[in-house]
Amino acid sequence: MKTITAGIIAAGCLALGACDVDQTKETKLPDVDVNASGGQLPEFNVTGPEVNVGTENKTIEVPTVDVKVPGENAQ
Repeated sequence: MKTITAGIIAAGCLALGACDVDQTKETKLPDVDVNASGGQLPEFNVTGPEVNVGTENKTIEVPTVDVKVPGENAQ
């Protein structure tokens, strides 16, 4: 698995290294004039649910597990 991953990475590096990139046009930012007045954010009244958390004592029956380990000579 490591060999396959290394091969894919190596192939990707070779493919990127084979590219020749030449800039043909300079970048120019747009002219922007922004006139904005104050706005208003919405208001929300949020009431969460009422949650009651408590503890309770319970007795749970657990099954008995009997494990028999074979001897050294058993097959």
